[in-house]
Amino acid sequence: MNRIAVTRSSNVASVGYDHKTQTLEVEFTNGSVYQYFDVPQSVYDQLINADSVGKYLNVNIKGSYRYARV
Repeated sequence: MNRIAVTRSSNVASVGYDHKTQTLEVEFTNGSVYQYFDVPQSVYDQLINADSVGKYLNVNIKGSYRYARV
């Protein structure tokens, strides 16, 4: 999955999204990569446009969607 670099976060390095499977992929600055499943396009759009990507991720995605470490 192609990811785009995130510049407005101290702990998120890049994010990617697969429209067909609604899978969000997040690479953290420590090198770990997680995939979050069944994430709507609107949530991804809000994430990449958030003032703080890390804060948006913590409040709206973590704990709300199934995930796996890649």
